Amino acid sequence: MDKIRITGGQRLDGAIPISGAKNAALPLMIASLLTDETLTLANVPRLSDVSALSRILSNHGVDRSIAGKRIGQSAETGQTIALTARQIVDTCAPYELVSTMRASFWVIAPILARMGEARVSLPGGCAIGTRPVDLLLMALERLGAEIEIENGYAIARAPRGLKGAEIVFPKVTVGGTHTALMAAVLAQGTTVIENAAREPEVTDLAACLTKMGAKIEGAGTSRIVVTGVARLGGAHHAVLPDRIETGTYAMAVAMTGGDVLLEGARADLLQSALDVLVKAGVEVSSTNEGIRVRRNGQPLEAVDVETDPFPGFPTDLQAQFMALMTKARGTSRIRETIFENRFMHVQELARLGAKIRLEGDCAHVEGVAKLTGAPVMATDLRASVSLVIAGLAAEGETTINRVYHLDRGFEALEAKLTRCGAQVERLSG
Repeated sequence: MDKIRITGGQRLDGAIPISGAKNAALPLMIASLLTDETLTLANVPRLSDVSALSRILSNHGVDRSIAGKRIGQSAETGQTIALTARQIVDTCAPYELVSTMRASFWVIAPILARMGEARVSLPGGCAIGTRPVDLLLMALERLGAEIEIENGYAIARAPRGLKGAEIVFPKVTVGGTHTALMAAVLAQGTTVIENAAREPEVTDLAACLTKMGAKIEGAGTSRIVVTGVARLGGAHHAVLPDRIETGTYAMAVAMTGGDVLLEGARADLLQSALDVLVKAGVEVSSTNEGIRVRRNGQPLEAVDVETDPFPGFPTDLQAQFMALMTKARGTSRIRETIFENRFMHVQELARLGAKIRLEGDCAHVEGVAKLTGAPVMATDLRASVSLVIAGLAAEGETTINRVYHLDRGFEALEAKLTRCGAQVERLSG
């Protein structure tokens, strides 16, 4: 199993290209099941989750082709993938495939909408919480689907097609909104989705579906109206830049000091996180090329944050921000409101010398003068990269185990950091 070794203490200077967003690419790939024509997606990141979803889609009959390398492309830049589901040959998504990634459960919506039935394995538990699929199934039931749970599978049937309806989510759910959108675009009549997720990845999916011929209004707000159409066609669409990767590297620069341009990044996708960095004493500015992040000698200041659905502070940046606050002056209070069990990185940060006290859904982080390198273990995707951020500032050597978590969500992480002066290397074994 691979490890990453970091020798801390190096400031970051240069440029880091921001990849396409994993959390946008996955639902966009699943949307290919809605049409028998080709959906071509550009700026798709090279990640293990993308590869896993490709295998799942292939099981349903989706053909995939990857465009050849172009001038200027490297392992750090996105790929272009063409997906064609001329025929859905299997309406069942088995446990051995769905269990590899939770987002694959979303295939239930387009398969049901197009074929009138779908049988998809329940995804099971998750390291950072239960993440139930009840709201996803509720949305399908509101559209007229009959749902049964049998032997660990969700079986959805709508032999006469789905019907437009009002879907009111009791709480904001990105997965539920993705599911409702992909089911409603082929439903008969009009669907109104209330308390919809406003995340940029939802807006990106809606934009792609619109290119395919869907009629969607209100994406990016809490009320989305979908007028169903008889069929969708193919389209070309570029995945939006990854706001979580952007925030992660911004925090890495803030942690180590330096001056880095995050190429292709968009400030509007994570303004709340950038505002917090400014409060912490970091210089952040938008340019035509991306976002520039600088910290040249000034100390970090403790800042309190609370995770919230977009446009609030992202839960997917909570662990990274906690790592940053371990070196800030004073004590910060970080409250996690989205997922239970999302403080598993705390004990690993403590191994590096961090002082963190947990109190329910809050972490109180007392800044320390220095962190010291040590062997640590990643527990999930965001926790793993928080250890990278801490390791970049720690004195001595930090070895991070279980880095397969990183490969799920960060494209060419070692290469991107190394080009800016970090001492990071992957150890095979």
